[in-house]
Amino acid sequence: MDVEQLFKSLKTEAECPLCLETIKNPKTLPCLHSFCLECLDELANFARRQLQTTIKCPVCQTSFQIPDTDTFANLPSSFHLNRLVDVLALEDGTIQTQRCNTCDENNSVTSYCFVCQSFLCASCFKYHQRFKATRGHRNVLMDNLQAQDVQELIQRPVMCSQQYHEDQPLEFYCEDCKVLVCHKCSVVNHNRHSMTDIQKAAEEHKLKMAEVVAKVKAEILLYEDQIKKQTELKNQNIADIMNAEKKMIDTVEELIRDLREHEKKMKDKFREIYEAEQKQHAARLGNLELINTQLKSFVERGQGILERNISAEILQTNPAIIGRCDELLNTRKPNVYNSSYLRYFVDKKFILLDQILVTRTDPSMCLTEYHDSETGKESKFVVVTRDSEGLQCYQQDDQIKVDILNPEGDHLRTELKDSKDGKYIVTYTPQCVGKYSVEIQVNAQLLTGSPCVVQVREHQYQFNFKLGSRGKREGEFHFIRDIAVSDKTGTIAVADYLNKRIQLFSPGGKFQKEIRLAGNPLSVAFTGSGDLLTLVSESNNKLCLFSEEGCEGSSDGQFKYPVGLVIDKCNQLVVCDVKNGRLQFFNLKGKFLSKLWDECFNKELPRYVAISNNNNNLLVADLRNVHIFH
Repeated sequence: MDVEQLFKSLKTEAECPLCLETIKNPKTLPCLHSFCLECLDELANFARRQLQTTIKCPVCQTSFQIPDTDTFANLPSSFHLNRLVDVLALEDGTIQTQRCNTCDENNSVTSYCFVCQSFLCASCFKYHQRFKATRGHRNVLMDNLQAQDVQELIQRPVMCSQQYHEDQPLEFYCEDCKVLVCHKCSVVNHNRHSMTDIQKAAEEHKLKMAEVVAKVKAEILLYEDQIKKQTELKNQNIADIMNAEKKMIDTVEELIRDLREHEKKMKDKFREIYEAEQKQHAARLGNLELINTQLKSFVERGQGILERNISAEILQTNPAIIGRCDELLNTRKPNVYNSSYLRYFVDKKFILLDQILVTRTDPSMCLTEYHDSETGKESKFVVVTRDSEGLQCYQQDDQIKVDILNPEGDHLRTELKDSKDGKYIVTYTPQCVGKYSVEIQVNAQLLTGSPCVVQVREHQYQFNFKLGSRGKREGEFHFIRDIAVSDKTGTIAVADYLNKRIQLFSPGGKFQKEIRLAGNPLSVAFTGSGDLLTLVSESNNKLCLFSEEGCEGSSDGQFKYPVGLVIDKCNQLVVCDVKNGRLQFFNLKGKFLSKLWDECFNKELPRYVAISNNNNNLLVADLRNVHIFH
């Protein structure tokens, strides 16, 4: 780079961002951006007139408090910019800021000695060249500056500003005062202070500065990554909005096409109705006009004969006239055709079931938490909605749709519970073993991996606890004949045959009470409501009804040997009477309703009875066959 281009670059670097001129008295804000002191003060005065107490850096927009002194003069000066301004002044002949450091004449400088590190006027330069001690020093005339000379001038040592020390470079750093000092200052003003060579101190501070710069660089990388991500999200958002808008436009245009097609069909139908109706009216009008013409013609002919009044003509035509008259008058008159009442109506107003949904939920980030499923057992899984960062989120307007197909392809009934925290609990009950297809949509978009397959296995029963032992005390049994469970309360009833009692237990197996009987219980059951406990007793071969509190009720009917009992969907008690070879039906109050005695039993007597929950079929078994009634 030649010296002209270098000075041009330096001038650009030394430009004040506010006035766009070479900076004067540069002051540096805490954000490290520098401006002319006068420009900063003008900016502060303008802010004050706007009743503001702060200004913003014109470069980075960082806010700073306006000082109470109404000036930013106390801000630190920029060392680098001050040095640039000094060097630029050497190139600009109209500005002479540098003065001779050797004589007391305060003359303008014409040269610089890199060995003595001082500016020289023309007279001093002559003497500098004449003295033997300085004759060999490297000097450069201001008019002959080269790019390398300018760089060395910028990096020249800093001279002390203390009076009588102006010829001394700042070579030391006072650790106590945190300032640069020359050798004389270190002896006079900083005696016994901890002094460090300027280069050594600069290297130590340089490491710290490099460390913080590295931290900021790392932070820049994070922000650039965030900017990149935010830009991608912005572009994706634009694409989503445009795609959604296009979909809306396509949908509306499709609806318009459908409506136009519907309009065409309706017009064709109106045309068909119009033509059919006009045809009917035209036919009826034609008939009426024909008859009317015939009548007029008859009147005209008859009137002519009467007006001519010729006896022979009258006698000759009279039979024909009378016959034609009878024919015309006796002809069936066509009815006037009344069109059907035509009305156009719409069952309901046209409603376009579309909407615009704005949500933070990102369907591509949503997930499903599945759990094991068993046949006949209520199963659950959880849909978790998340945002684009993968964080769980909840949006009230989110639309969650779940569709489950069983192995036969039938839709399964599901229930969706919104937990109001971004979790949606899906409940379903599979009825058969196999692979179930689960399709989940969030805001009309399939989740990743959906539809998926969920394996439903056969329910595996596991031992939980057992009741009782052999004996006669509470909770003990002597030959169990039957058991039943109440659907309402979960109470367990046990027919303790030889102990002639019914024992009741809680769902957890804790003994509750016993019901003493006159005979031996053969069968026991609960009603669907859980209000009554019914059982068959061997005593007098009769049906006894008990409430869960143990109150006995009446019953009708006669048995020889009742052994089985069920309750059908109509809440009828069905009792299997073995020796009579029949089934007897009772209501829940024990009143006899009817009996079933089928020839198909033959000589094999019915012993066991069951009800199908699916179709309410009645199953009756003897020792050899199962008979099914519907």
